[in-house]
Amino acid sequence: MALQKSLHTFHIPVMGLAYTIDSPIRVAQYGISSVISIIDDELLEKMNAFYSEKFNLPYKEITKKAQDYRAERITSYLNLVDTIVKDKFSKFKVELSESKLALENFISTLPNKSSIKDGLSNLLDEGFTLKESIKSYLETHLKAGDIDVNIMTKVDKDNFVKGEQLPVEFNDAHASLRGFANSNLCSSVVLSAGMNPRLYSYFEKFNDFFPNNQGLLKKKIILKVSDYRSATIQGKYLAKKGLWVSEYRIESGLNCGGHAFATDGFLLGPILEEFKNKKEELIKDTHTVFVKGLNQKGLVIPEKPLDLKFTVQGGVGTANEHEFLLDNYQVDSVGWGTPFLLVPEATSVDIQTRGLLANAKEKDLYLSGISPLGVPFNTIKGTTNEFYKQKRIDNDKAGSSCPKKYLALNKEFGPEGICTASKKLQDVKLQELEAKKHEVSSLIYENAKAKITEKACLCVGLANASYLENDIRIKGQEQGVVICPGPNMAYFDKEVSLSKMMQHINGNTSVLSHINRPNMFIKELKMYVDYLKNEIATISEEVTAKQIKKWEAFKSNLFDGVSYYQDLFLTSISSENISIQKELHLYKEELIAVTIPKLEMA
Repeated sequence: MALQKSLHTFHIPVMGLAYTIDSPIRVAQYGISSVISIIDDELLEKMNAFYSEKFNLPYKEITKKAQDYRAERITSYLNLVDTIVKDKFSKFKVELSESKLALENFISTLPNKSSIKDGLSNLLDEGFTLKESIKSYLETHLKAGDIDVNIMTKVDKDNFVKGEQLPVEFNDAHASLRGFANSNLCSSVVLSAGMNPRLYSYFEKFNDFFPNNQGLLKKKIILKVSDYRSATIQGKYLAKKGLWVSEYRIESGLNCGGHAFATDGFLLGPILEEFKNKKEELIKDTHTVFVKGLNQKGLVIPEKPLDLKFTVQGGVGTANEHEFLLDNYQVDSVGWGTPFLLVPEATSVDIQTRGLLANAKEKDLYLSGISPLGVPFNTIKGTTNEFYKQKRIDNDKAGSSCPKKYLALNKEFGPEGICTASKKLQDVKLQELEAKKHEVSSLIYENAKAKITEKACLCVGLANASYLENDIRIKGQEQGVVICPGPNMAYFDKEVSLSKMMQHINGNTSVLSHINRPNMFIKELKMYVDYLKNEIATISEEVTAKQIKKWEAFKSNLFDGVSYYQDLFLTSISSENISIQKELHLYKEELIAVTIPKLEMA
C-alpha cells in the first residue's frame, strides 16, 4: 500500500519539556504532526496518570523501584498517547462523515493547494447526501499526525545506584531511546544538540530502525541540524551502521526557541540553498554507505534509496514566508513552534505564562545564559522562575535543590556529576569567588557572581507549566516556570484558536497585529550581527590568533549571506523586497563597522 501523504505542510516541533508533552493528544487527529520531549520520565509518568483517568483507561504506576523504570515509563506513556490518538482519529472521521459543518470547518484548515482539500470540496459540492463516498474518501486519504519524540543527545547523564555506576544503556538518553524503541509507535525520533556516538551506536540494538522485508521502517530517525556539513557527517556515520536518516530538520542557529546553537556565521537562506542543490548527491552518497552497512549485517537491502525529507524551522511567522520556504527551497514541511504557544488547543502552557507571552515585546525576549548546558538559551523576561530565583539570590540562598538531576553533567567534583544550577555547586563557586574578591575589581566580581547565579533549574522550570495547567500538585522547592520562545513571539500578541492559526499558516487570514515584523531572514541576520558584536565586546581573556581567525571567518560568512539575500530578493520589485534590500544595506554597513581586535604585540 502506498504511504499516505501528510495533510499539512507544517509541523509543531518539540518545545521545552512540557509545552508539547501532550500535543499529539490535542492535534494529531487533525493530521498535525508534533514532537514530545521524552527526557523527563517523571513528567511523563504524571501525564500518564492524568490522561488515563481523563479517558477512563487502565493505569499502573511505574515507581523508581523498577530496575528499568525510566524506559518503562516512557514506553507506557507513548503507548497511552498512541491509543488515545487512534481513538480520537477514528471518532473524528466519523464526525466528518456525519456533520457537514464539521467537514466544512476541517476543509477550511487544509492547505489551499492540497489535493485532499480539492477532493473533499468536490464531494461536498456533489451533496452531503453521499455520506458513504465521503466516508470512503476519508478512510483512504486521511492520516493522523505523527507522534514523534525528541531526545537531546547531550542529556545523557551516567547514572549510579549506591555509588556504583550503572551500564551505559541506563544513561538518560539511552534509556529514553529504549523507551521509544519498545513502544507501539510507528513514528520518528528527533535527535537534537549534536552527535553522540555512543547513543548512535545504541540504535543498532533495535530492529524497528532497520528496513523490514518490504524495505519499510517502523521507526525512523530525524536529525535536527544547522548546516549541510553536519548533516552529511552524521548521516553517513549512521548509514555505516545500516541506519537511515529519514529527515534532516534544518533549524536556524539563533532565530529559534530553546537552546540556540549558533553557526559560524552561516545564515539560513544559504544553508537551505545548499541542501536543495545537493539533495540528490546526499541521497546517492548516503545510500551507497547504507547498503554496505546493511550488507555487513546480513539485512534486507531496499531496491532503491529510502525516502528522505528536508524540513525547516526557526522564525517563520507569515503565510508568505511559509510558502516561500516550500516553493523556493522545496522543503517538505515547515516547523511552526513559538506561535503555537498562544494556541491553547495545541500546547500545554499555564494561564499566567501564556499571558506573559502574549504581552511580550522585542525587548522582553533575549538570548540568556541560564541553561546549565552552557549553551545560549532563548527566554523571556518576567517569568515566575526568574522571580523565585532572584528571591533566593537576595536571601543568600542561590541555586536549586536539583531534584531531577537530568543536567547534572559537570564532573568537576566527581563521576556522578553535578548541575551548575544546583545550590550545592553554586555555594562552592561563590565561596571560591569570595576568597578572590580582594584580587579583582568590583565590576569583575559582580559579573562573575551574576554568571554563577544566573543558571536556572530547567528540569523543573520547563516541566511546571503542565502541572499548573492540569492542576497537578508540584512538590519541592518553588521554581516557577521557565519558557523558551523564539524572538518571533514579539509579533504574536493574543491567544488564537487552532483553526485560526492553521488558516493563518495557509494564508486565508492573519493573526498578526504588528505591521513592522521583519522578514525571518532579516531578523536572523540582525541576530547574527549582534551576536558577533557581543562576542567581541565581552571577551574577558587575552585575544588569541585562533579567536581572531574565527571572528574573521564569521564576519566573512555573514557578508556572503548578505550578498546571497541581495540576489535572492531582486527577483521581483515588490514593496516587501524593496524594504528587505534597504535593511540588507543597513546591516551590511553595520557589519563593515564591526572591528575585530588585533593581536597585542609583545
